[in-house]
Amino acid sequence: MRSNKEKIRKLLKGIETGDPEAVLIVNEHKYIQHNPHTREGNIGLAELFKQIAKTGPRVNMIRVFEDKDFVFAHMEYNFSSLKVAFEVFRFEEGFAVEHWDNMQPMQESNFSGRNMLDGSVAVEDHALTELNRDKTFSFVNDIYIKRKLDLLTDYICNDNFIQHSPLFADGIAALRSALKGKLNGEYKIIYAKIHRVLAEGNFVLSICEGLFEGQHSSFYDLFRVAEGKIVEHWDTIESIPPRTEWKNNNGKF
Repeated sequence: MRSNKEKIRKLLKGIETGDPEAVLIVNEHKYIQHNPHTREGNIGLAELFKQIAKTGPRVNMIRVFEDKDFVFAHMEYNFSSLKVAFEVFRFEEGFAVEHWDNMQPMQESNFSGRNMLDGSVAVEDHALTELNRDKTFSFVNDIYIKRKLDLLTDYICNDNFIQHSPLFADGIAALRSALKGKLNGEYKIIYAKIHRVLAEGNFVLSICEGLFEGQHSSFYDLFRVAEGKIVEHWDTIESIPPRTEWKNNNGKF
């Protein structure tokens, strides 16, 4: 019997092949789609896969994790241009019943020479999953939402903080500077709400809502935790289209 991780590998590889059977892991009677650009259920997925297959896409799963009924994956897509995405699926009775995602065009390497996908992949410290989840939730709440920047060193290992976001360089100073940055008198990066925090071992994914340069946006941040401190970070930021453009009624989150 396939694990839920293996099922998601098959499903997402269907984007590359256009194989309509790939969507059979989805329970079409329960499936809730949160991508505002995609219709509900198997029909919406099959249409999407068929359309994308015409572009000769390439699908590369970089990291995949499992948290109880959830599988979340860090992806590289080439739909005529490179994109980085996080995919999140919820399972019931062996079938995918709900889906969220966040996608961003691949950016140039950041100031430290790192790209949006390279870095650590090994999942370790499974016994510390809940501690790492709690630590990351507190970090996002204190630092990203409440901007208690004096607490940065409580959460981040400054000597070994590896940054894959195209917005920042390695280390605490670059993150502090970015969170202080303003545009027309307002913060450029505003985290307003934490919607979900998923974890497996030393990796934790936070899913948040807010504003990026004044645009309503979703923030997906993946953190690697070691010895109680955040030591590595990846992200995607995606603008949320206006309600009139959604192809389903479920909302981004």
